[in-house]
Amino acid sequence: MRFQETETVELKSIVMDDIKKEIIAFANCDGGTVYVGVSDDGTVLGVGNADECALQISNMVRDTVKPDVTMFIHYETLDYEGKAVVAVNIQRGTNRPYYLAKKGLRPEGVYVRQGYSSVPATDTAIRQMIKETDGDSFENMRSINQALTFETTKKEFEKRNIAFGQPQMQTLKLVSADGVYTNLGLLLSEQCPHTIKAAVFEGTNQNVFKDRREFSGSLMQQLNEVYDYIDFHNQTHATFQKLLRIDTRDYPEVAVREALLNSLVHRDYSFRASTLISIYEDRIEFVSIGGLLPGLELDDLMMGVSVCRNPHLANVFYRLQLIEAYGTGMKKIMGAYADTPVQPKIATTNNAFKIILPNVNIAPKATETPKEIEKPAALASNSGEEKILQFLTEHQVITRKEAQALLNVSQSTAGRVLKAMVDNGQIRQFGGSRTTRYELPKK
Repeated sequence: MRFQETETVELKSIVMDDIKKEIIAFANCDGGTVYVGVSDDGTVLGVGNADECALQISNMVRDTVKPDVTMFIHYETLDYEGKAVVAVNIQRGTNRPYYLAKKGLRPEGVYVRQGYSSVPATDTAIRQMIKETDGDSFENMRSINQALTFETTKKEFEKRNIAFGQPQMQTLKLVSADGVYTNLGLLLSEQCPHTIKAAVFEGTNQNVFKDRREFSGSLMQQLNEVYDYIDFHNQTHATFQKLLRIDTRDYPEVAVREALLNSLVHRDYSFRASTLISIYEDRIEFVSIGGLLPGLELDDLMMGVSVCRNPHLANVFYRLQLIEAYGTGMKKIMGAYADTPVQPKIATTNNAFKIILPNVNIAPKATETPKEIEKPAALASNSGEEKILQFLTEHQVITRKEAQALLNVSQSTAGRVLKAMVDNGQIRQFGGSRTTRYELPKK
């Protein structure tokens, strides 16, 4: 038998630390054999104790290579002209990529076979191996970063008196059966690479920034900090009904909470783009990456049909009592606006999902035609006057706001119509500036 290094053969004079790299490279590629006791030029040197040599390699691999690759390694002792040679046969593993535990899923820890050498794998090659092994589910894939910490998530579990140890992390799929952190674990760790960008704008467009922030860290940390940020900008307005003061926030808290949770639980984390939250004078927009899943329509969503893109992440939020098991989020958002003159809107594309929450303290603006702007007197049309006069015969008094709704016009237009009718003697005005009312003239 003649020994020669090839793409599937590696020669080692003695057991050295770098033999781990060769084993990893063969397990990550098409398999191969490492012969121990043979020099690089093919000269057979032999080993003193073949059993001890095989045990040394076996212990080294078991302690330093992740995931467990031992089931794909077979040891054999060959007798070559009276000299013992240990053949380490490595099959292609089914849980690739294999890597040095101390280095992690990084190029310096993952090796592949290239020609006659074992070389560090590229980031692209590592991701491809993970995808081939774990499938397309982002949550289930092994995290490239294995140096993860979970302080914020642990505190969230402690608040609810829920255990958060290694067994629970495996049950919740933060850790794989082999003890490797998954991408779900990455999302809930302080090392989460995904962020939320929030901004407050002056007026109703993005021309002028009033404030902007980017939130990072664990999804739990982002959830709490972003909610506090929105809550700070969610102003309260007071109105009075006789002596009773009624405070109304710009945005229903339930709607804000559900929209924020939706943007975290259902976004597509295989993309690195940030979730965007934009706060305008008249609305808040939540934009997250990932449109509706194939086969799901917007109407299905509004009916409560829920197909979750990240079921394991949703399960963690469910355990923490942040969401319910069924798709009730959209119904809660719509329900929060049930008694308001404005309604939330939802827009989707193939790659994005937007929820728009309108400011309940800003009345929707009616569209004014050029004719109305140029000829205010013409607004007091016979049909408009007749509607107001008919209303007064049934209700005795009318306010400017009621006239605006009745005629479906803007605030200023309704005011001009009422003023013209007062000037014409059709109706009578009474009350102060904030309590102005209109009634039919007394006979």
